[in-house]
Parts: sequence; structure tokens; C-alpha cells
Amino acid sequence: MNDHTFIPPRLAEIAADFSAASREEKLELLLEFSDQLPPLPPELRDHRGMEQVHECMSPVFVIAQRDGERIVYHIDVPPEAPTIRGFAAILREGMNGLTPAQALAVSSDFIQQMGLHQVLSPQRLNGIGALLVYMKRQALRLLEQESAGTA
Repeated sequence: MNDHTFIPPRLAEIAADFSAASREEKLELLLEFSDQLPPLPPELRDHRGMEQVHECMSPVFVIAQRDGERIVYHIDVPPEAPTIRGFAAILREGMNGLTPAQALAVSSDFIQQMGLHQVLSPQRLNGIGALLVYMKRQALRLLEQESAGTA
């Protein structure tokens, strides 16, 4: 997992779909994914314990929780921000079920492979890159808790 080009299979599949899409189709795909982001479970609706991604222009909250050896991510993005909401749904779909070590190894290369730089502003690209960083930081916390025996 120390390979800096690790892209989970589902993320690689999504990146390939985006890579093959035209400019207009990329935006349509993001909007489709935006509709697929599930609502938060009731205990997280007030964002308690969630981390806010301050680099995003919209309020974005994320938390990683354990499900056995695997991670389940919960992400909240308002519907009024369909671009980052779509990307959040992509990351959630592509990274849910990974172990913390696998999540830490995920390369951001897939973002470039998707060709989102063709349709998103640099500020939005920074926001989506930051979301991945926050998700990895959450995975690191889970890994540290595990090694400290507090998981």
C-alpha cells in the first residue's frame, strides 16, 4: 500500500468514465453523483464530531467511522453546491469499505485523470483536493486509535 499511485478499483472506474466523457458530460456526471450522496444518519445531522472542510466555499463536513476493519465515510454537502456534492459522493463511493491504511494510500492522481480541470475553476479543484486530504486525515486518526488500542 505504500505505492503512491494506489487508486481503489471503484475510484479508478469512475475516473475512467469521467476521462472518456466530453466537457458537458463531465458536468452531467457530477450532477448525477450529486443526487446520490446519501443523507447523514440522524446522530450526525447536527455535524457533531464531524470535521468541516474549510477550504471549500460551501459548508462541507466529513467523518470516518469504523465498520470492523473497514471505513464508512459520512459527508454532508448542501444541495446548493452540486459540484462539490457530486465529488463528495464519488469519494464516498470510491473509498467506503477501504481499510484506514488503504485510504491513506489513495493517490490524488485520479482527480487529474478525471479531467475535472477542464470544467472546474482552480478554487473548486482546491476544495475537492482538500476533501480528499480531510478523508485521509480521518483515516489516519482511525489508524492511530487502532495502534493505540483505543479503536
